Amino acid sequence: MEPEKEKTGRLPRKGRKRRRVPNKLIRTPEARISGSDPVDRQPEPKRARLASILIAENCEVTHEQLCELLKYAVLGKPDIEKPRWCQLLYQSQLKRIVVVILQGMSQLHFYRFYLEFGFLRKAFKHKFRLPPPSSNFLADIIGLQNKETAGYLPKTIEGSLPSTITKPNINLQNDPIIQKYGSKKVGLLRYLLTEEEMKTFNFPLQGSPDCENFITTKCNGSVTDNSPLFGLDCEMCITSKGRELTRISLVAEGGSCLMDELVKPDDKIIDYVTCYSGITKKMLNPVKTKLKDVQRQLKALLPPDAVLVGHSVDLDLRALKMIHPYVIDTSLLYAREQGRRFKLKFLAKAILGKDIQCSERNGHDATEDATATLELAQYFLKYGPKKIAELNLEELWRDQEIRNIREKFQYTYKSVLKCLDSVDQKLLFLSRETDNIELPSKNCETIKCLSNKEVFEQARRQVDFHPFSIVQFSFEPFSPLLTEEMNKRMRIKWTEMSTIYAGPFSKDCNLRALKRLFKSFGPVRTMTLVLETHQPHLYIRYEVLEAAQLAIESLNGVLVEGVYIKVQRPVTELTLDCDTLVNELEQDSENRDTIYLSGVSQNFLGHLQELPNLFFGLEAVIVPTDPKSGRQKKYCFLSKSIAPNVNVKEEIGDGGDLWRSERGKFYQISLPRINQGLSS
Repeated sequence: MEPEKEKTGRLPRKGRKRRRVPNKLIRTPEARISGSDPVDRQPEPKRARLASILIAENCEVTHEQLCELLKYAVLGKPDIEKPRWCQLLYQSQLKRIVVVILQGMSQLHFYRFYLEFGFLRKAFKHKFRLPPPSSNFLADIIGLQNKETAGYLPKTIEGSLPSTITKPNINLQNDPIIQKYGSKKVGLLRYLLTEEEMKTFNFPLQGSPDCENFITTKCNGSVTDNSPLFGLDCEMCITSKGRELTRISLVAEGGSCLMDELVKPDDKIIDYVTCYSGITKKMLNPVKTKLKDVQRQLKALLPPDAVLVGHSVDLDLRALKMIHPYVIDTSLLYAREQGRRFKLKFLAKAILGKDIQCSERNGHDATEDATATLELAQYFLKYGPKKIAELNLEELWRDQEIRNIREKFQYTYKSVLKCLDSVDQKLLFLSRETDNIELPSKNCETIKCLSNKEVFEQARRQVDFHPFSIVQFSFEPFSPLLTEEMNKRMRIKWTEMSTIYAGPFSKDCNLRALKRLFKSFGPVRTMTLVLETHQPHLYIRYEVLEAAQLAIESLNGVLVEGVYIKVQRPVTELTLDCDTLVNELEQDSENRDTIYLSGVSQNFLGHLQELPNLFFGLEAVIVPTDPKSGRQKKYCFLSKSIAPNVNVKEEIGDGGDLWRSERGKFYQISLPRINQGLSS
């Protein structure tokens, strides 16, 4: 697929002044938004482009997933199901598809000769790792390996599907709901969030420094088990000052809608987030209602002992800029393992048997969501925690994921070639004569060449005249000994690039605080105190390059405990070109739109998955996992983010700080506050 060209430019390197460790969230949204407001300027012509899905692990895709993308690129909807691992936007605007295969090359070669692959780095924005290829890689990615049968289902999936629906034997005592609430049915008061829980999950509270301009609902009456419940849901858009309210729905017990108001923000709207909010510019144009109007209306509607029910209702209250003491949050009520949260859509289907947030509808319906949260709370109150635990929601969720995969493979399997034949599109296949491959397609034009150079020249002449082209270059594989030596040297090079020395520090330095400081930048493999020098230094080897780079850019020249420290990499023959390599990595078309986050928790990622517009412009979240244990790492990468929402510190709820490097390439959320104790 032809990538969209982007203007690139190198940032000038300026002399750096010494600076103290920052401890405040950067709040300059205006500086992050360049150019005119996209809402006001003329719409640009639609162009096909690829966007990775919101949550992914380790940037790896399978050959089957790549085949899915190619088939969808050829046919589009409704003939082919959309790929689940990525989004191909404006598929109908695709001019042509070109698949380039470098047979005999690998990821090792790409990074060993990274500086030489200038065109590849700039031309192809998305990079994913593939599993080791079979003997016929081309057949894998276009679906030719004995998969021309209907109802094809991978054995790993097929074997995991139960032939009959059986209720698994579960130990209720280990269920997170039983562990939190016990097994006995209790009244409403037990399920209200405590003040400590509200503080932990970052609800707006009186006295909080970030809630100075918030108003209270004046609901300070005595709450009982018979107090009334009200379902609340809000939709937001992105303005020049962050996320602001655009719609509020309030539903009473019995299902009557007390309030369903569109709200026009005071600030200029940057993104309506229509795919989530359902709000459009046309809907808001005639609206006169402001935030203060709905605040006043809500205060008048709620009785003194009102209990608000919502799903991640902390975000709704922050959008309303209101404080309310009595809350049931269904994302926390239906407790899940390891602090994760079920989506409202899943709970509504599993508990209530209702389909909400349907894909055919553009965005969410706030009244529908408010009603669903209210009914979920009522169900929990009526049947109690034991009944909920017996449903085994975790197992239901896993079964649903498997069913989704099964439904996907119930379609008659088509190869890419059959898709092309079905729409009578011509296929160009360019390769060397030594490649003994023939593609079984009536519309395939095959050109065999004597060399890679001839393949390249033919591609330049022929590709523009074919809607689908496969261009295969072939290279002699390196010997096993040479490959092993390259692997060894690359491992050493990346280890040294991920290593830093920091110092000098005073002889009576607070070593514990220093270790906490450097660990905040990312996962540490080794950290030791160097005593061979006149004053102590620290040796830190990080797990990822981003952590080392962030530490260098943030702390080099910083005053720590009365001493200006130097943070640098070791100088060896493998790191002599390190600065050049790091600069090229930063300018890479993929890395340029990526934010690195350190210190993230499972709760944060669950929150982000529920409400991805915490970071507006967010396209993907890459969540690395440990290959042995399968556990999630405590860092992630946010792709295609324009900037974090200015309220993200409050909404993440972990009390961390957001750091930004001088060149603006790496970001970090640190947990806990990393400068705490350095001055002691």
